[in-house]
Amino acid sequence: MQNSYSERLKFMHALCLATTARDGEAPNTDLDAYDALNAADYLSSYVTFKAIQLADRSPATERSENFDMLSVYQAYALLAYAFFTSPLVQEGVEPDFHTAQITMAKTLFAGLPDAELVEVIESGFNKFKLIAEAEVEHWTEFRENLDKVVISYIVAGTDDDSPHTSEEILPIFGQLLSQLCEAFESA
Repeated sequence: MQNSYSERLKFMHALCLATTARDGEAPNTDLDAYDALNAADYLSSYVTFKAIQLADRSPATERSENFDMLSVYQAYALLAYAFFTSPLVQEGVEPDFHTAQITMAKTLFAGLPDAELVEVIESGFNKFKLIAEAEVEHWTEFRENLDKVVISYIVAGTDDDSPHTSEEILPIFGQLLSQLCEAFESA
């Protein structure tokens, strides 16, 4: 597939929507109907949700036993969003972190009261900034690994010559989320 990065994002968005479609629903295959930033929002939420599942985490349990862990998931989604959107800058598309973090929190934590949602968003953004700005080797390595996995995921889903499928890449998102959770549990 010789398309722009934004077209690849939109294609992945359409593919992910198709995998989550209810029986009988036909996914929209018109890529012009998709927006690159909305695709990045969706994909960030999607891979975070899948990572939570694959890491055997339980946000419902953690809400009552370790509420701060929800902000770790939020930070993870924001980091994924940063890597999903960074190539878009070359196409003249600027990421909208403010809108994205609200969209992702509402998607990942549907049903949370507004006050808790605000707390998750604020704390998640603070963790995101901490990780994004840290120069410590383990955070640099974590960012590099997440960036590689995001790119691998896009390539796997949009390139017929990819040695892997996007489904084969998803467990790596779960492993990286587990590392992030462990880092904040021991802090």
